[in-house]
Amino acid sequence: MATADLFRAAVENRDLTALDNLFTDDVRFYSPVKFTPFEDKPMVLGLFGVLLRTFEDFRYIGEFDGTAETSADGREAPSTILLFRATVNGKQIHGIDLLQFDAEERIKEFTVMVRPQSAVQVLGQAVLAGLVADGYLPAPADH
Repeated sequence: MATADLFRAAVENRDLTALDNLFTDDVRFYSPVKFTPFEDKPMVLGLFGVLLRTFEDFRYIGEFDGTAETSADGREAPSTILLFRATVNGKQIHGIDLLQFDAEERIKEFTVMVRPQSAVQVLGQAVLAGLVADGYLPAPADH
């Protein structure tokens, strides 16, 4: 089974253990709510734990395969785009997951794009709260 299919099944089954085997140790996760990527497998798996709890009615609705330049080294890499729909705190989200693979077909870069803007804001707030609650990020300072 292709890595994208294994990834899709792991997400749909909310199986973090299966996801662990699909990522490189130095995986980079590009989020629509953060300028710099989340880096390294423990952080990315923590983020997925939060995302799997945050998304409601998550479902993949399409798939496209090809190649794309990676941001880390600018080389072309085998890539898959998975289209999804979900709900977060009552907001409908449309999005794509761009998976880029290394030579062993593990996920080296992962980029998420979502719309509309109001959903991005709701998602960002929910994910930040989850990352703080799970101890992956410090609580924001009150000013």
